[in-house]
Amino acid sequence: MPPRWTADAAGLVAGYLLDAAFGDPRRLHPVAGFGTAAGALERRVHRPHRRAGAVFTAVAVGVPVLAGLAAGRATRNHPVARFAVTTAATWTVLGGRTLRREARVMARHLEAGDLPAARGRLGHLCGRDPSALDEPELARATVESVAENTSDALVAPLFWGALLGPAGLLGYRAANTLDAMVGHRSERYARFGTPSARLDDLLNLVPSRLTGLLTIAVSPIAGGTPGETWRVWRRDRADHPSPNAGQCESAMAGALGVRLGGRNVYFGRSETRPFLGDGPKPSAKHLRRAARVSGAVGAVAVTMAAAVAAARRAW
Repeated sequence: MPPRWTADAAGLVAGYLLDAAFGDPRRLHPVAGFGTAAGALERRVHRPHRRAGAVFTAVAVGVPVLAGLAAGRATRNHPVARFAVTTAATWTVLGGRTLRREARVMARHLEAGDLPAARGRLGHLCGRDPSALDEPELARATVESVAENTSDALVAPLFWGALLGPAGLLGYRAANTLDAMVGHRSERYARFGTPSARLDDLLNLVPSRLTGLLTIAVSPIAGGTPGETWRVWRRDRADHPSPNAGQCESAMAGALGVRLGGRNVYFGRSETRPFLGDGPKPSAKHLRRAARVSGAVGAVAVTMAAAVAAARRAW
């Protein structure tokens, strides 16, 4: 009978393959259910200060972590059950197929010149106001979202799953979901959302940099070169206001040979970010290349994650 940490390695691979084959469930997605529960908790405990935000973050992330630890302990001597738990958790938290599909759908809309459809689709990827965006800006928003979410939806959950098993998978996805919910600079969440945003930043410090390095390695799949991608990544990765997003976006810019960054308009506010990369703004053709890069990074990441999981003692 294989040891339980081998079951974790097999479960990571199986969950990744299920995501690659089927993507996210259209209905009754566990992450959506978590978001609904977290939203209800947020409405009950919200106060305009960080202490309340810290309590919210601790409870909303702590419960999934404890559930993962309990599941791991219950299956520690049952490798088949451990494999099933890790497989289910991995499939639940990954979003690689959905990410690539959204990039290709956006590419089709832009290739057809259907800007209304493209603007309507952007909300599936990011929270920018699409109403005034033209084709290059829609393409830029998509490439940037694909780059960042390759880390958030693939590399980071696999990284934490490799180290901590089901608890790492569920805990990371909970923290990342909270950041999307309350970790932005709105009047309501300016202070309350800070603990969630900082936790997400911490959990992504290593995965985002790993994503950048993997993007460099697979850059030929998009027509780029590792040398040029490395040069852009080293030069531009610290220019982004996020400590992590710039790692992913600069590497993607180098791999595609495009320029990212500029003015981003959200609902009610705008930000102007430094440029990342050299060359033209992205166009529809770059979205398909970005999807290929994301898929290749995910394939390498799951191989590495399985190797790490197989080499460690399970929790």
